[in-house]
Amino acid sequence: MNERAEQSPAASPKRIFVVGATGYIGKFVTRELVKRGHEVVSFARSRSGVDGGTSQEETRRELAGSEVRFGDVGDMESIRRDGIRGEHFDAVYSCLTSRTGGIEDSWKIDYRATSNALRAGMEAGIAHFVLLSAICVQKPMLEFQRAKLKFEAELVASGVDYSIVRPTAFFKSIAGQVESVKSGKPYVMFADGELTRCKPISEADLARFMADCLEDPSLRNRILPIGGPGKAISAREQGEMLFSLLGREPKFKKVPIQIFDVVIPVLTLLSKFLPKLRDKAEFARIGKYYCSESMLVFDHEKGCYDEDATPSYGTDTLRDFYERVLKEGLKGQELGAHAMF
Repeated sequence: MNERAEQSPAASPKRIFVVGATGYIGKFVTRELVKRGHEVVSFARSRSGVDGGTSQEETRRELAGSEVRFGDVGDMESIRRDGIRGEHFDAVYSCLTSRTGGIEDSWKIDYRATSNALRAGMEAGIAHFVLLSAICVQKPMLEFQRAKLKFEAELVASGVDYSIVRPTAFFKSIAGQVESVKSGKPYVMFADGELTRCKPISEADLARFMADCLEDPSLRNRILPIGGPGKAISAREQGEMLFSLLGREPKFKKVPIQIFDVVIPVLTLLSKFLPKLRDKAEFARIGKYYCSESMLVFDHEKGCYDEDATPSYGTDTLRDFYERVLKEGLKGQELGAHAMF
């Protein structure tokens, strides 16, 4: 899949309703749609961002060029009253995703809120729904994956044209150790660091690809796995890249992945008596999944991940990203409250 050399205003501007606009990817998608000349209405919570730390005024600044409306995407009546307002829209973009991956939050956001956006959009006359999903739903073992898949099936059955975008890892998802390595600490990896591979994609390139879905008919009514440019990279290679950019000899700390096989059963058992631990057990399962499963297209017939079958897109490389954050820091990356390292 080739990226346009230079983006120009849309030949036929559309009226677009964006939910999840204040999320990490949602901001870039909203800005890209505005840049292309579309009329964008972005729907946000009154207090958005990590831990609700972003005010309405800040949200309007971050989403400049779009009309920002505030409400609750989890409340169907709020979407109708505060978001859609009885108006016509050509398309809905959903960049909604659970911030924690917790069980209740996953079903609340990845399924119910996204389903609300679809139903409200259909009432508004949309012809197209563009969904930010995740490549990991190919092998569903976690609640957020099951919630996403349930909505994907609902979307396909809706009769509305759809583009289901399943990206590999984002740059920010593999940026959690940049500051610690820069400060002299070792790069932490599970086993030998070669258990998993991914084709990380930048937020800007992913936003451009999602905007392409509106304008390119070949991207309609398809499930679209997508990665960034270049070959797939392992955790060890990510660490080696960081040390190379710092001009240092690689220093690694290996953690046995079997640690999850101890933690998960204990937390699962305790959660039967202490419901508060249900999400803790799920977070441990999420940790094991990302440390043992590659973020690439999975070939179900061969039973393995296929780097060559994972499409590449864009021009932003992980090396360029690491160079930038080593100089400028991770400001604006919103790594969130749940970081593994």
